[in-house]
Amino acid sequence: MADTSKSQIPNRIYVERTLALIKPDAIDRAEEIEEVILTSGFTILQKRELRLSPEQCSDFYAEQYGKMIFPSLTTFMSSGPIVALALARHQAIAHWKAVIGPVNWFRDREKHPGCLRAKYGTTDMRNAVHGSDSFSSAERELKFMFPNSVIEPISMGEAATDYLGRFVSPTMLTGLTELCKQKPADPFKWLADWLVRNNPNKPNICYEDNEKH
Repeated sequence: MADTSKSQIPNRIYVERTLALIKPDAIDRAEEIEEVILTSGFTILQKRELRLSPEQCSDFYAEQYGKMIFPSLTTFMSSGPIVALALARHQAIAHWKAVIGPVNWFRDREKHPGCLRAKYGTTDMRNAVHGSDSFSSAERELKFMFPNSVIEPISMGEAATDYLGRFVSPTMLTGLTELCKQKPADPFKWLADWLVRNNPNKPNICYEDNEKH
């Protein structure tokens, strides 16, 4: 019987993005929390410290509108500075949710003693950190905090190898071959200049002979 286990291995691994917020109650522990983020395998793509107005908080938490917690939540989140971070890694949304713990961790602390909310939070609302619940939430929240953010997953694995092989490697290998022949004092600058001059996507500009007009 043929071994079909390899067919179950995905050919593509996607780097996913998610939003992390360090809330006003944990702003003084931001460096510690960022260290946990990095040691958990995340890359911090973008970061900004800001203070939201009550109106901005209302827009950000629009999905909570109408719930009893909504007024208190927007008041709390606008009470001081926060840190917004765009995080990336494989299955970033699920991993970040696991690192921070559930929203209602305070009611069941014994089951989640090591999560960030258990370590730095004090109540279900003042729970130190926020994470996007889903891809659609991450897309909306990242756009809210980082309007110029790119949301689409980055294709890795075979797809990335194929892309590099088709569009980057041929030109890069030629440039590296020339680099070895020339042996310039500053190889990085030389290679950068060479790539600019030999960019295969560089448009050809045709200058018309003025004498014809």
